[in-house]
Amino acid sequence: MSAPSPRQGRLAHAPVVLRGGQWWLDGGVGSIPASDPAFTAVLDDFALSMAAADRAVANLHFRQDEATSVDPGGRR
Repeated sequence: MSAPSPRQGRLAHAPVVLRGGQWWLDGGVGSIPASDPAFTAVLDDFALSMAAADRAVANLHFRQDEATSVDPGGRR
């Protein structure tokens, strides 16, 4: 079972935005909906991978902070 895709937001620094479950190509003059199923599937997969990477980095930061609070001297 795959994880649900995000419902809204810009994808990294790319000119694509997810609004209400629909991908939009966002240009300086306006936006158009992305309608190609293969393209939007790749965007969904990439967004899920980015979210997983963000969670992994946040978890590493949390673990580092937790280790520092347990051993304030920084000894390992």
